[in-house]
Amino acid sequence: MTVPARLAIEIWSDVMCPWCIIGYKQLETALETLDGEVEANISWRPFELNPDLPEEGEDAAHHMMRKYGQEPSAGTMRQMQMIAEQAGYEMRFVGEGEEPPRRMWNTRLAHMLLHWALETGGSEVQTRLKLALFDAHFQQRRNISDREELAAIAESVGLDAIAVVAALNDERLSEKVQQDELDAVGKGINSVPMMLVEGRFMIPGAQDPETYAAYLRKVVTRMTDAA
Repeated sequence: MTVPARLAIEIWSDVMCPWCIIGYKQLETALETLDGEVEANISWRPFELNPDLPEEGEDAAHHMMRKYGQEPSAGTMRQMQMIAEQAGYEMRFVGEGEEPPRRMWNTRLAHMLLHWALETGGSEVQTRLKLALFDAHFQQRRNISDREELAAIAESVGLDAIAVVAALNDERLSEKVQQDELDAVGKGINSVPMMLVEGRFMIPGAQDPETYAAYLRKVVTRMTDAA
């Protein structure tokens, strides 16, 4: 019986990034096709797309105009939603009541919470929280720079709300996020998603499942040949 290769996959990302959740869902599909060949331990590393945003955030259309010089068209938004749906993710408002306006948020506190979740609960707990944060942003339009919202999101995936509040006030965690981001700079990471396999092999961008599967097989082969 063949023993699956165990691979550590670190994903640099931000919960504001649509391509990051799309890339993760594509990776998930790839790993399903590699069932029996590869077992992945996935963890998440911080990348702040908008570290300068104030606490109140910024209207998404205004943000895109300010940052890129143009607002996304309705056609561009529909195309992004279709790509997400093909990857297995609903990138539309699915909450109750009237759809809130789309806003961009400062994600430093969210990254602190994700680091804490990894430290205290491990990669599976961190991934549950990460996916809940993606949903909170893309599907529920919640303010993920708000401490109460973050505590509620964390509690929804089984984390202790009181411990979460303490984590959000822990300056050490903010320093850890900064250290991780400096680590990303040292590795030449300047866009997300970026996946680092076994600390050596980088997969940039949101690839299709076939590309992820082929790349992971190559990593396994290189590691086996080097053993």
